[in-house]
Amino acid sequence: MLNLNNFNLELNLPKATLAKTSLYLRQFALPILTGVLIGISLNFFIYFYQNGLGLAYNDARSHLDIGRRVVEGLKPGLAQLGSVWLPLPHILMIPTIWNDFMWHSGLSGSLVSMIAFVGIGLLIYFFLRELNVGFLGRVIGVLIFVANINVLYLQSIAMTELLLMATMTAACYELLLWHKNSNLLHLIKSSFWIMMASLVRYDGWFLLIVAVVLVSYQAFRKFGYKTSEGIVILFTTLASFGILLWFGWNQLIFKDALYFVFGPFSARAQQAALEKANVLATKGNLIFSSKIYFYALAYNSGAFTTILAAIAALIFWFDKNISRAVRIVSLSLFTPIIFNILALYLGHSVLFVQGLSGNTWFNARYGIMMMPTIAIFIGFLIHKLVPLRGVLILLLAFVSFFSLTNGDAVTIDDARVGSSQKNVSEVSGWLKQYAANEKGFILISAASHDAIIFSSGLPMKRFIHEGTGAYWESATTSPDRWARWIIMRTNDNNDLTFKAVSQTPAYSYYDLVSHFPFADIYQLKNEYLGNLNTEPILGKNI
Repeated sequence: MLNLNNFNLELNLPKATLAKTSLYLRQFALPILTGVLIGISLNFFIYFYQNGLGLAYNDARSHLDIGRRVVEGLKPGLAQLGSVWLPLPHILMIPTIWNDFMWHSGLSGSLVSMIAFVGIGLLIYFFLRELNVGFLGRVIGVLIFVANINVLYLQSIAMTELLLMATMTAACYELLLWHKNSNLLHLIKSSFWIMMASLVRYDGWFLLIVAVVLVSYQAFRKFGYKTSEGIVILFTTLASFGILLWFGWNQLIFKDALYFVFGPFSARAQQAALEKANVLATKGNLIFSSKIYFYALAYNSGAFTTILAAIAALIFWFDKNISRAVRIVSLSLFTPIIFNILALYLGHSVLFVQGLSGNTWFNARYGIMMMPTIAIFIGFLIHKLVPLRGVLILLLAFVSFFSLTNGDAVTIDDARVGSSQKNVSEVSGWLKQYAANEKGFILISAASHDAIIFSSGLPMKRFIHEGTGAYWESATTSPDRWARWIIMRTNDNNDLTFKAVSQTPAYSYYDLVSHFPFADIYQLKNEYLGNLNTEPILGKNI
């Protein structure tokens, strides 16, 4: 009989063998766990890559293109990081994105997500260990996270969710350690991870606010005003450094520190267009915003798992054996819920759940952000409810098994048939067939058609887009001097290429050679090819 935290498993093995196995597992738990996590991560990357889902998200292709433009193109450099998305995910791709396979397979971006996946699994284990949860509870907590099909899909692709979850969970973990032992080093580590999270997505900015409140309360309660003032200033300065860098970056590159907020490619501009089309139903409606997010949460985590985690959180909060400081700092784990509901309510975010807001999916993956929290609380529940432990484990195993075998993943639905995907194969296929072996540049708006750039398989230096400086300025005023082909949505002024080119006399020098749902292809007439530049003569520093 093997005793794991009072959970008895009847096995037909000698007691000495069981005891030795138990000791071995506990002694080498971390290397074994790390190896298992790495194996699972690699296996599912290969699976989704082979079945063609690795690049289904339009955003995944855009993330990969941003990283590639830093190292290759008509005007490579760090300025290609742009202002639409925060830079850390793309910076982490730079060491590998120069390789064509790493770029076109998506592995350069997937690698970041896969490392984050392994890190989150270990952090859940560490978190539960600090909560004095036994070995079995820690393992179950990790398994809840690892066995989620939506997590397994997102860790296999070039998206930002896993990196964000990893940095936020690491920040919360170090914050927990500081609340337990007041060691300043843990507070500094927490501020570092918050800084990292703030450079992944804006969810990290909200975590900074929550963390400052929690640190201020704990420091004042434990050390008094004078000492707490210094602690809070130190923590806030370090944690907010990434945000200050982002303001400075926008001022340096775009001459406007708030360009990422008010610029033409900002989330604000996109939401304004959605509001004008009457599809931003959550704005100003707190109840509907909450409903939408909780549905996304349940679809990503599973209804049973979500309800169980909610019960676990209540038991945790009212457990008098857990110190007040630990219970209070656990509130940081709920940051994703609060942030996403507020963002939906204020109209800064959009999330479509099929059947609730339109007949499609969009950004449904935002609901995955609570998975580390759910895993931690369920691990705690397994440890706490000894009489129901076996039943709970069996139910969780049953739910996870059928979810995995059925491939029941809302994130995959969003990527394949929701608004997050674009089937640009027709346009990119045309470019592969007719432009790949011919000289000449392709004028295109990366903001509107990054998926086409990626899917064409052509070198980045073949494309003139908004980030190519003087090439873009010249090509949008005198397209016949630079662009042999133009990709744009005809009569759509939201497409910056059409907006500029349609006002030039040279617009008539092009023939519409193909019309597709997502874009049209124009080709320069043969009689104007004599004045066409086909080499990057302006230089990379212009």
